[in-house]
Amino acid sequence: MSKLPRENQFLDLSDYGRPIANVIAKSLQNTAFTPIHVTFLFVASGLIAVFCILNEYYWATAFFLVLKSILDAADGELARLKNTPSYTGRYLDSISDMLLNLLILMTIWYSTDGSIAYTILAFLGLQLQGTLYNYYYVILRNQHHGDTTSRVFENETPIALKGERQIHVNILFRIYSLLYGAFDKIIYNMDKKAVEGTRMPNWFMTAVSTFGLGFQLLLIGTMLVMDLKQYIVPFFIGYSIFILIFIAIRKLLN
Repeated sequence: MSKLPRENQFLDLSDYGRPIANVIAKSLQNTAFTPIHVTFLFVASGLIAVFCILNEYYWATAFFLVLKSILDAADGELARLKNTPSYTGRYLDSISDMLLNLLILMTIWYSTDGSIAYTILAFLGLQLQGTLYNYYYVILRNQHHGDTTSRVFENETPIALKGERQIHVNILFRIYSLLYGAFDKIIYNMDKKAVEGTRMPNWFMTAVSTFGLGFQLLLIGTMLVMDLKQYIVPFFIGYSIFILIFIAIRKLLN
């Protein structure tokens, strides 16, 4: 089940796990499993990947990073199948993603004896890349009446949806704002008029989807398997230049 109407769907390179995620979600549709249970599973998969990096089990690392991406898609699919959208799940998902990203990069830093300053810079680049992708994707979904639990502007606590408690939404929104607020503001200030744009063609969104977390994790897993772990941090620092390139293209299109 896509977050966009069929006529507005694009090839999302970060969403390669969606077909398997659909199968997982459908198998859990009539069970007691909730989307949050699946979120906990993807956190477990990410932690196992970290353990594998520390022990240099790189094929296993790649497997669990891809599994994490699949389960990351499956929790949202299950929420749509059960018709139980929630801000609790949306914020828990994003918070878990960021903390796992930081842990994965810090583990790579530890195992390569690299520069902590460069690792932090790579983490910031990784997050800004993902923020730009999510910014454009959420705008597109709002324009075409797609999934709306993610908002273009996360500047106030939302009202809890049916089946969730407001106190949980309040707490998770505060944590989300603390972790993501600065990244959201940076990207918004770099491209304020994106919300007024009328053109985000499929080819453009496909290119920007290389900033999606699923694709980022696939790259990390591939580079580990190819014994290129020392280049992971420099790569994500350098790839951040495409933030400026994609914003420039978006502005030219409109």
